[in-house]
Amino acid sequence: MCTDQKPLLKVLYQDDCLAVVSKPEKLLTHRTEIANGDQYFALQLARDLFGKRVWPLYRLDRGTSGALMFAFDPQTVSALAQQTHETFQKQYFAIVRGTSEKTMLIDHALKPPVDPYLRVQKTEAQEAKTLLTTLASAEVPVSSGKYETTRLSLVKLELLTGRRHQIRRHMKFIAHPIIGDATYGKGPLNRALAEYFGRDRLYLHCCGISFLHPRTGTRVSITDRLDGDFAETVKQLRWVSYI
Repeated sequence: MCTDQKPLLKVLYQDDCLAVVSKPEKLLTHRTEIANGDQYFALQLARDLFGKRVWPLYRLDRGTSGALMFAFDPQTVSALAQQTHETFQKQYFAIVRGTSEKTMLIDHALKPPVDPYLRVQKTEAQEAKTLLTTLASAEVPVSSGKYETTRLSLVKLELLTGRRHQIRRHMKFIAHPIIGDATYGKGPLNRALAEYFGRDRLYLHCCGISFLHPRTGTRVSITDRLDGDFAETVKQLRWVSYI
């Protein structure tokens, strides 16, 4: 889906060398070959918002909402890029199919997805770890396979490594695909739940980041609470304490 109406970026944090905004879902981080007529991109919107050149520190997929960081100079990019996943931490909320384990370390190596635009394609599997915590579960009257109802869980996920589509691929691997995931999820179930909830989106949201400030060395933690369609679905499932 292309983005025709100009989205708004909510500023979560800003200082003289970096900023964190809340990216809406269905907005690409930057212009790519999959833009398909999109008029607006988070990079462009952030540049206009802050009135200067900006560099994204990481990318959120089009359907993923949440905290997105931009640096204001190459030195900040370099300093933050050197931080490990122990110091630069990212957490996500997701709604997944089924009743997931209360806590779980998903340790499953992932091969890089095939990229037709790369001359040299890496094929060896890379270490990938995601920490899962189940926050709430519910059951809705939507058929799923041979069952007349569907169980759903709200989970919190922390990246311990950073592979492309890691969370989405890990959730598919443990048979708890993210609702609304057109690539790694279940199409018929996604469509049925979109009709039931009255909203269609990927239920994945970057809810928090924590890092060491590149200039002061102090820890900065930023939260991006659920909003919009994701929050409305959480309310519908009576998980209001997580909004």
